[in-house]
Amino acid sequence: MRHNKKRGMKLGTDASHTKAMKRSLVASLLANDRIKTLDVRAKAIRPDVDKVITWAKKGDLHSRRLAIAKVGDKEIVREVFEKAAQGMWADRNGGYTRIMKLGPRKGDAAEVVIIELVTEPVKGAKAETTVTKVEPVEEAAAEETTEE
Repeated sequence: MRHNKKRGMKLGTDASHTKAMKRSLVASLLANDRIKTLDVRAKAIRPDVDKVITWAKKGDLHSRRLAIAKVGDKEIVREVFEKAAQGMWADRNGGYTRIMKLGPRKGDAAEVVIIELVTEPVKGAKAETTVTKVEPVEEAAAEETTEE
């Protein structure tokens, strides 16, 4: 039967162990800003981390309670909400994590990665918004023909 198995990756364990492992990895990543783990685990926790940071950017009480339920540690959630209130991710609309591959592990050749929180501002976002006035193509072509 498919009861309670609608979403997510199993990660080689039963559902309760997967949930506990993901909660622990999310808490470690938010506390340390960077952790070394396996590729599939990093890809599995990425949506959870993005949700917590989105809730932190919102900053209301309901979002804080949802984040505490997801992470399981009030102090880590408080730190994340303070970082978001200071504007750490203010210019970013998602993509709060970065995964960098380190290569295969020696024992079983499992792909090892570093997942970290992105703190740099978004590049090129302000350049697109500062576009002034663009002339229509027809007027520019008409001016060239009159000069000849």
